[in-house]
Amino acid sequence: MVQKETKKPRGRPRAYDPDQALTDAMGTFWRAGYAGTSLDDLSEATGMNRPSLYSAFGDKHGLYLQTLDRYIAESIEAIDGALADDVSLPKALMRLYDRALSLYLPADADARGCFLIGTAATEAVVNAEVRTKLGEALRAFDYAIEVRLRLARTRGELAADADPVVLAKIASAVLHTLALRSRTGDTRKSLRATAIAGVQLICGTAADTSKRAAKPRAASSR
Repeated sequence: MVQKETKKPRGRPRAYDPDQALTDAMGTFWRAGYAGTSLDDLSEATGMNRPSLYSAFGDKHGLYLQTLDRYIAESIEAIDGALADDVSLPKALMRLYDRALSLYLPADADARGCFLIGTAATEAVVNAEVRTKLGEALRAFDYAIEVRLRLARTRGELAADADPVVLAKIASAVLHTLALRSRTGDTRKSLRATAIAGVQLICGTAADTSKRAAKPRAASSR
């Protein structure tokens, strides 16, 4: 019996972590934007040559759409987690904004803002698929916040006539402001002050949104 010859696969062997490759590709798009990122940049970031990239993810456009899908899914999960009902609405909203600021202004890297807003907003003008994904994502973010606001209204944390749909869009608008201004050099202190003001506007009260106790302390307690 003649042993069958084993042919070596062309290009780089598929010994890579697709999840890590997406992470690396996302970081590259995040820094330079879609138009400013080349296939060579993606190849260098992922450690995969062009044939391997095409085989695993398709072309540059296909890879970018996959990074968008991943970021959107992770963002919705993060919003749901931050707005969990284990704390009051003001604290939940501030938890959302504080976590967003940690992402937009990483301690060990340059300010980067939001991946979705920073890269998809410009591409949406000329790319129908990106425009669709961006619109669907923003509506999904609004809805995730709306669900928490409806619960807050039921609990009496919001006025009975409060409109969760409108307030959710305001909450999202604050989030987008943090994303954009973090890229323009605004300080974390300034951005957090904006978030606090947004929470007070949404909740209709100057409720506790910082790390202080919910009830104001008497001066003698200090």
